Amino acid sequence: MQQPTIYDVARRAGVAPSTVSRAFGKPERVGRATRERVLAAADELGYVPNPHARALQTGRHKTIAMVISDIANPHFFELIRGAEQRAKAAENTLVIVNAEESPTIERDQIRALTRSVDGFILAASRLPSQDLRNLAAKHHVVLVDRELDPLPSVAMDTASGCRQILEHLASMGHGGFTYCAGPPGSWMGAARWAALSGAAEEYGLRAHRIGPYTPTVVNGGAAADSALRTEATAIVAHNDLLAIGIMRRLTARGLRVPEDVSVIGFDDIFAADLTTPTLTTLGGPDAHAGRLAVELLLELLKSSPGLKETDGEESPHRLRLPTHLVLRDSSGAARPTGETA
Repeated sequence: MQQPTIYDVARRAGVAPSTVSRAFGKPERVGRATRERVLAAADELGYVPNPHARALQTGRHKTIAMVISDIANPHFFELIRGAEQRAKAAENTLVIVNAEESPTIERDQIRALTRSVDGFILAASRLPSQDLRNLAAKHHVVLVDRELDPLPSVAMDTASGCRQILEHLASMGHGGFTYCAGPPGSWMGAARWAALSGAAEEYGLRAHRIGPYTPTVVNGGAAADSALRTEATAIVAHNDLLAIGIMRRLTARGLRVPEDVSVIGFDDIFAADLTTPTLTTLGGPDAHAGRLAVELLLELLKSSPGLKETDGEESPHRLRLPTHLVLRDSSGAARPTGETA
């Protein structure tokens, strides 16, 4: 059966084909009664407007691509939920793309979508900085969990959050900690280590870094074994998944968490409250971050793509959200001096 066309709808509604086109592409240019008649005719005939044709008319696809560095990481669940809610409220479709922690896959996926979406939200992008600037020079781009001048971005306040961790460890009598690093290309991972190591001495703590490790539960075992060799009484992991894997390995080796070793993660994923012991972790408003990222992109869509100079000042479109340390059972007082784990 042949699909109905714009001309069929025009005949049924008693209007010109151009009026049908405007009713779908530029409804503000059509009277309410006329548009309702057109929509009723389209519904009766089963007519569905061609999204590509509509994009040619309006310059908008009403579609946003959110590229996630690793869709399997629960940290991104709330981010996606918040972004989807805001996109839907603006009558936009959110397309989720998994980059699989690969700059090559991320680059290829973006290239394939450039003609069918209005802009990109890149969450924890692994692309080199210059690649991101080149992309933003031609397309609308917002970063999440990464900052790069002059691109708009939404990220957690890493510096203040890491100070909460340091203060907690110092207050519990720890003399130092070992940081188990994540992927080498993680901007957020580098920012966390810079904040932790930069302020550690101020709190009387020694900071030691090992890794990198792929931030999954299964890789927590290797991270735990290496961390124990540093004789630290506290381990801070790149994210909650790695921290959970570390706790499992410590338990398998007959060590108690937190009596022998304290463990702290990042992201406050839903599983952090389901582990044994429950996981102390630094969290933030991820769903709100997703909503803000979409709002920034929608604002960008009002102007032409291209990098906006900031004249040396911090961009008003660089948003940093507050973090909070969620204290649970995996962190506690340092073991007394002279005791071994």
